[in-house]
Amino acid sequence: MPTATISRRAADRLRAGHLWVYRSDIEQLPTDEPAGSLVTILDPRGTPLGTALYSTASEIALRLVSREPNLTRAQYLTDLRTRVEAALHLRKTSVAPEAFTPDSATNACRLIFSEADNLPGIVADRYNDLVILQLLTQGTAQDDVRHIFAEVLSAQPWCRTIVERPDPRIRELEHLPAAPAEPIFTRAADRRSNPENSVILSEARSSDPAQSKDLLSEISTLATVFSLNGLRFHYSANAGQKTGAFLDQRLNYAAAASIAHGKALDICTYQGGFALHLARTCTHVTGVDASRAALEVADRNAALDPGLSEKIDWIEADAFELLRDFSDRAAADPTARYNTIVLDPPAFAKSKRAASGALRGYKELNLRALKMLSPGGALITCSCSHHVSLADFTEIVRSAAADAGRRVQLLEIRGAAPDHPAILTLPETSYLKCLLLRVE
Repeated sequence: MPTATISRRAADRLRAGHLWVYRSDIEQLPTDEPAGSLVTILDPRGTPLGTALYSTASEIALRLVSREPNLTRAQYLTDLRTRVEAALHLRKTSVAPEAFTPDSATNACRLIFSEADNLPGIVADRYNDLVILQLLTQGTAQDDVRHIFAEVLSAQPWCRTIVERPDPRIRELEHLPAAPAEPIFTRAADRRSNPENSVILSEARSSDPAQSKDLLSEISTLATVFSLNGLRFHYSANAGQKTGAFLDQRLNYAAAASIAHGKALDICTYQGGFALHLARTCTHVTGVDASRAALEVADRNAALDPGLSEKIDWIEADAFELLRDFSDRAAADPTARYNTIVLDPPAFAKSKRAASGALRGYKELNLRALKMLSPGGALITCSCSHHVSLADFTEIVRSAAADAGRRVQLLEIRGAAPDHPAILTLPETSYLKCLLLRVE
């Protein structure tokens, strides 16, 4: 078994429960070790600390997969199968049972959350009968791993198709080849009988005849309609700039709707997650996003419930530019203010060095939003940057409130839904912050 000797600092982190070793902390490693190998980690004294997946490209060079040294590939795969089954059991029995209950209002959730489920380099999401699998490291983006997922998930009666769709940025950083073009597993014939997919079938048959055949074919593999909190959403594995919908916000959507009222604004709406939920309790909702493709899907999602669709409009715009214009208008005309505003921007901080710039961005968005809210208004503000801590994010919102001259009540601090568990010794798994605020 090849070995990697790491620095004392990195060894102390592993002993404290962390699971990553950065390339700068490796003191000795065979130069010819192939990508994705299993290596035994040694501290500076030669004491083994466990077995890790090795990446030749990522700054996270070693991801711990076992505290046992000298783990073979066969042993790793056996452990992987056991951990996948355990992660599914956790969702079914504890953290997301509603997603597996027949006729439930929710049939989507995260199935595998990488290190949080003791499965580094693997993420899997369920959207109704479609599973999106992300194999994110050189050691996991391999056929033996795909085979295990095909076997385990194909045994689930709700699973019709498994598609691998890695994050393009991570694939580039890991020097990974393109994912398989075909689904890892499919029971295509069964999917047309699924009631949720009747919407897609109807759209296909009423579309341009030249496109109808292609859309009907897509249903058998890559597209579905899933439910969250009683609302329905389109999902297609071959569309959109994201690998999936924001399942981590599932419970935050419902919490936001519980305090939302009046005229609402959803900034960075993507495919309308918050906007559709707000429309249940608000008189009118405006959803804003810079992506026209995302807004087109959001509009299709709204059309699944015509009663909500009539209460929503969409604006394609840059969030910062639009909020500057809207806040200036609200300052001159109180009738231009909103009763509810949601801020759910993408991760501003992709690295620690970007954290200070991210905080300036959060400050600007929240300051503008606070100036636009009517007294008694609700602000739901989020950050998904794990390099920005909850304390730092809360302080930025406090500073924005002071600059805006608004008294703000903190009603609730929320995180990701429990199907996205966090590991206490790995702060990076605790990334989503969602503050529910009342602005006087």
